[in-house]
Amino acid sequence: MGNTEGLGLAIVERIQATMAEHAAELTQLDSDIGDGDHGTNMNRGFTAALAKVRDLPDQSLASVTKTVAMTLISTVGGAAGPLYGTAFLRASTALGDGNEVSTETLATVMAAALEGVQARGKATTGEKTMVDALTPAVETLKAAAAAGTAPRDALEQAVDAAHAGMEATTPMLATKGRASYLGERSIGHQDPGATSSYYLLRAIADAVNDRAG
Repeated sequence: MGNTEGLGLAIVERIQATMAEHAAELTQLDSDIGDGDHGTNMNRGFTAALAKVRDLPDQSLASVTKTVAMTLISTVGGAAGPLYGTAFLRASTALGDGNEVSTETLATVMAAALEGVQARGKATTGEKTMVDALTPAVETLKAAAAAGTAPRDALEQAVDAAHAGMEATTPMLATKGRASYLGERSIGHQDPGATSSYYLLRAIADAVNDRAG
């Protein structure tokens, strides 16, 4: 992925814009099977994160990612703040001090983020959660790393996998989180957490593509 100077800020800017654009959609999805605030929370969290990242003297990917993590944990309510905050915190640790991001790095960072989400949420695949979008994305990145795929291409493949995972939540019976209270009435609704996970990955890939021109 080459020199990553300034990339962290560009990614957070794109994520914030994406969450703002889709806030109403995410809130509607959450209103169907949750408490109806996911879009509002995600938009507020990434707006606050962007403001803090812009003021950071250290714009390394690890520093930016850690700042996003701590901001999400402190500003986003419900389950989303701790889950996404943990994901970004684990990603920050996995990034380390390196300035170059390979496909292997992407796979390692995303796997660490997913492990954080699963540890915090005690969730696995098939439960109609964000894990159902993130898991196929991580598996795709690992396969791409093994195949020697370039980082931008690997990211696009991971986004496609996350999209398929997101769509696969619609016929699922929710067995985790607030949606599980609905039982079989949760079937037929796309999971809002899986949807925001897809949009987050889409935003990262778009920011990387914009930078590459």
